Amino acid sequence: MNGLDILIIVAIVVVVVVFGLYTLNRWAYKKMDQQNAAIEQHKMKTQAYIISKKRDKITNVNMPKTVMDQVPKWSRAIKMNFVQCKIGPQILTLICDKNVYEAIPLKKNVKIELAGIYIVGVAGMKTPEEMKQIKKDKKKKEREEKKKK
Repeated sequence: MNGLDILIIVAIVVVVVVFGLYTLNRWAYKKMDQQNAAIEQHKMKTQAYIISKKRDKITNVNMPKTVMDQVPKWSRAIKMNFVQCKIGPQILTLICDKNVYEAIPLKKNVKIELAGIYIVGVAGMKTPEEMKQIKKDKKKKEREEKKKK
């Protein structure tokens, strides 16, 4: 085998890997679109009192057995954002995205958009850029207060 044969084999392997990743990406986007359509279809607004928020594995959180049976095994190993809230007379543990998790205030009543056990959005939710700007302003204010002391 000379250098040209090795180069051809490497090029073929790279093309196969790129094609495989492209196909996997298209499949993932189709699945994500289907899930988003189902979420939009089952979304409802409700009033909730936020008790606590935490980022933990689903095995460490108080979730019903039926939910635990439906969760894929690979999802049990990763950390997710959980919100414990009171909706009506029930205290529930719900799952949400990172941007929704950061926008939810603690110990307050908020209007949330709920799809099953998944919090889709919060009424008056700030965008990630607004949240970053608020954090920057808060840190800047804290620095100024330290300088004054």
